[in-house]
This record gives sequence, structure tokens and C-alpha cells, in this order.
Amino acid sequence: MRLKLFLPVFFFLIAFSTVEASFPVKRAATTEQSTTINNDSESELFTPAAAAAGYDKWVAVAFWFFLGIFAAHRWYAKKPAGWNILFILTLGGLGIWAIVDLINILTDNF
Repeated sequence: MRLKLFLPVFFFLIAFSTVEASFPVKRAATTEQSTTINNDSESELFTPAAAAAGYDKWVAVAFWFFLGIFAAHRWYAKKPAGWNILFILTLGGLGIWAIVDLINILTDNF
């Protein structure tokens, strides 16, 4: 009986002790990394404008129109996965959330 209680608790503790962050963790740059980041060719990769350059409003509108039920426009805009799944499960907030998304995409507030 003790073994039946001990094993689940043991595996539970082992599982939680090996959990790692599921999101990117920023680490402090060392002196070698900071000198390479300051190069003109590589510094563009780390700017917010360069990150947003891959987002096209009209592609997002096309995703909204054709694949809106699967939240394709939200996945394309790199919105949080939890909210995207909630969007799918609620059918776009019964359509209201989907219309708000369309308005935000067209007004560049997405």
C-alpha cells in the first residue's frame, strides 16, 4: 500500500522538477555577443520594425476571410496561442471578436 502511494508522488515530483520555461528567456549578453549585435547588418534583426516587417495587413485580411474560423489571421500575427485557441473554441466570440479583429487589422491596430 505504501508503494502505491509513494510511486505517484515520486513521479509527480520528478515531473515538476524537470519542467523548463516554455517561452523564450532573455539572457544577458556577454561582451562577445554585444560586439556582434552592434554590427549594422545584425542589429537590424533585433529591431521591432524588422520583426514587424514580415506582417502584411492584406495577407492577414485574406487569412481572416478564408480561414477565420481557424484563427489563421491571429496565428499569422503571432498572437498568444491561448487566445487563439479560445478564439477557435468560441467561434470568434460568436462572430463579434472576429469582426473586431477585422476592424483592428484594417486600421493597423492589430
